[in-house]
Amino acid sequence: MDHQKNEILTVTIDDIGRDGEGIGRYDGYTLFVKDAVCGDTVKARLTKVKKNYAYARCEEIITPSPDRTEPFCAEHRRCGGCQIQALSYDAQLRFKENKVKNDLVRIGGISREIVTGAFDGIIGMDEAVRYRNKSQYPVGRTSSGKIVAGFYAKRTHDIIPCNDCGIAPEENAKIVGIILDHMREYGIKPYDETDGSGTIRHIIIRKGFATGQIMTCLVIKQALGRLREGHYLAGQDELTGKLSKVNGMTSIVVSLNNENTNVIMGKASHTIWGSGTIQDRLCGKTFEISPESFFQVNPVQTEKLYDTAIEYAGLSGNEEVWDICCGIGTISLCLADRSRRVHGLEIVPEAIEDAKKNAAANNVDNADFICADAADYLSDHKDEIKADVVVFDPPRKGMDERSLEAVCSAHPKRIVYVSCDSATLARDISYLSDHGYGLKKFTCVDMFPHSVHVETVVLLTRQNT
Repeated sequence: MDHQKNEILTVTIDDIGRDGEGIGRYDGYTLFVKDAVCGDTVKARLTKVKKNYAYARCEEIITPSPDRTEPFCAEHRRCGGCQIQALSYDAQLRFKENKVKNDLVRIGGISREIVTGAFDGIIGMDEAVRYRNKSQYPVGRTSSGKIVAGFYAKRTHDIIPCNDCGIAPEENAKIVGIILDHMREYGIKPYDETDGSGTIRHIIIRKGFATGQIMTCLVIKQALGRLREGHYLAGQDELTGKLSKVNGMTSIVVSLNNENTNVIMGKASHTIWGSGTIQDRLCGKTFEISPESFFQVNPVQTEKLYDTAIEYAGLSGNEEVWDICCGIGTISLCLADRSRRVHGLEIVPEAIEDAKKNAAANNVDNADFICADAADYLSDHKDEIKADVVVFDPPRKGMDERSLEAVCSAHPKRIVYVSCDSATLARDISYLSDHGYGLKKFTCVDMFPHSVHVETVVLLTRQNT
């Protein structure tokens, strides 16, 4: 039979999709049901109908899954961040483990037997709350005109007001509240994407969990010619005075972004109070973090992630190591303790500068850092690169094929791949498998509890040819 939009069907959920949606079948017709979890029986309202499948939302839970749990956030259904918060934590880990395994089989072309044998377990959190050291709050207005900050509803730019997110530090609510109150008091308008008016676009808060140091970054559209030099907001001194009293506040920064773009940070940042950076510690090393720095958002799990990567690298102290997409040098400096020399490669200039400072601060003299696009640099220098071990830690898009080709040309004994997206990981492993590298073992690390994302550390070794 043909199904219609808004039709309500009763369905039992027997699987979970990549974005955390429940998957069920109604007389062979597949439904992707938002806010349903595996094991639920629900009434689902169809929202988008296709010939063989439909998207739907959960209207009523008839029989809850044994894996269903009470979410700790009232906004979890509207917010795009914690897609699977209604799923018990054990079930979340099973979902992520299966997601990675299935991608390695279906996309990577690796046999199920090899994947099962190579699996080294999944590392979850003891306390899966308040784990994020960086939060980004868009600022805007409600339909009634009230200034708010919060998070975008999934696949929209509609702001869900939320000062206190359960996976962010407790201090954030106070910081956001101070800024919003200041905006109202001084008539500072939030940025309006539709016409480019207004001033404050985002509030970004970073916290060093080991040091307690906090950075607040206000992303603003700069008003020209109205304020004295060094001042970017009305009542700026009063605002910094209030924020500076928050326990741990170390740095208050303004990032200027006058572009009509979805990119959050601007190209220029200015310190308006305190230091321009904060520090945190990982794996016994101290790291300097600037507003633009990439730094893993879950420090508790990051140590476990890096410990696994270092173990997989199998270093004896004599190896030449290349760390591709090295960021501010976090993995590089940890690897340097156990190798002859480490070369870090990263495209973001600010990150490279931070990496060099971090090497100096930690008295590491056997690591150097190169600012360049990985694909371009590796391709241009592939005949010069000598590597015993290569570490990849790319963004979600994975590695460029030219980078993989150049690395394979260097014939390292081992490749350690740290991935935040199992689909692109599997795609790249497929290439590496075709060019002489076999999957030895892999570990999943739950860096993002309550979301569908998972980090994976993979060891690939050069096969005898």
